[in-house]
Amino acid sequence: MVIERYDRIGLDGRSLLMSTTSPLSAEPVVRAIAFYLPQFHPIPENDRWWGRGFTEWTNVTRAAPNFVGHYQPHLPADLGFYDLRLPEIQEAQADLARAYGVHGFCYYYYWFDGTRLLEHPVERMRESGRPELPYCLCWANENWTRRWDGADREILIAQNPSRADDERLIRELLPHFHDPRYVRVDGKPIFIVYRVGLLPDVRASADIWRNICQREGVGEIHLCAAKTYDTTDPVRYGFDSVVEFPPHQIRTPPVNELFDVTNPDFAGQIVDYRQFVLDALARPDPDYRVYRTVMAGWDNAARRPNLALTFVNATPEIYEVWLREIVARTIELRAPGERLVFINAWNEWAEGTHLEPDRRYGHQFLEATHRAVTRGSVAGATFARFSGRVDGASAG
Repeated sequence: MVIERYDRIGLDGRSLLMSTTSPLSAEPVVRAIAFYLPQFHPIPENDRWWGRGFTEWTNVTRAAPNFVGHYQPHLPADLGFYDLRLPEIQEAQADLARAYGVHGFCYYYYWFDGTRLLEHPVERMRESGRPELPYCLCWANENWTRRWDGADREILIAQNPSRADDERLIRELLPHFHDPRYVRVDGKPIFIVYRVGLLPDVRASADIWRNICQREGVGEIHLCAAKTYDTTDPVRYGFDSVVEFPPHQIRTPPVNELFDVTNPDFAGQIVDYRQFVLDALARPDPDYRVYRTVMAGWDNAARRPNLALTFVNATPEIYEVWLREIVARTIELRAPGERLVFINAWNEWAEGTHLEPDRRYGHQFLEATHRAVTRGSVAGATFARFSGRVDGASAG
């Protein structure tokens, strides 16, 4: 078991529970990369759009249940309602990640026609060299709209992609690609694009990025497309691979009729996580290179209370079953330098998918992660127990 020593320290009048964690013994057999949301500190743009002091915690704390047994709100445990302007927070997150076999973080990179948003945590991390945890970047290249309050068509800040932007973007990324902590595939820095379909000429963009990286001493880069909406074979885009992004592209039927809905305005969907895992594992491996991804649940009721997509029965036990299977397949199909497994997510609190400890499960998702990526002894379920179709549902 992990041995932990906790010290309570005061930060800006608040209490934060920090942990010093001794590493678990077994070594991971894959590199587990968790997607990381940096929207836990105020910025002027969010102040204007959503109100002064807005952060992701604003949504999280106002979440409410939509049906009997609905687990909301998700509230943090060890790290509290942290502020990413404090370097101690990123150190504490890295300590937790290392202790439980998470190799590194994939930070979302918000870049709009030369404008950066929410860049402070990743740029401070790069400039300071701390924490000493591997990382990579995913360009979240969508427009920002007011979809959280229903005004999906009202654009707050747009992408406006262009050839000039291709060069400006990659040049801003060069210092990261040179960082010795940056995650590489066979020695090549990996760069993920969330919506390749939104780029007007994605193959031309890929060529520009590769050429500039060659000229600037980075060498070859590994371009990866997130498997979100209509993503297919990466060769079509001039890319090297795709990365799964659940719950995208898996169509598990909802089970709303099994639940006693208490919110009269609820028009969202309730999905059984157990069946979703079976459906995800039943998908055949494609001919092209794909990095598999698991999610530690999903429930975006904090962002879209009446239109939420909520997964029930998303327990650490079943998450571990899923991750174990993906680890086994990755070892079977991928060469050692390509054995990456992604996790959605480290800290998507408003979407109900987070490895960071909450007040319900504590460290259980982290413990399940460590057992799965190290092939440690199973504490609970095996895949055989979930190999048949799931019938019925229970909130959880």
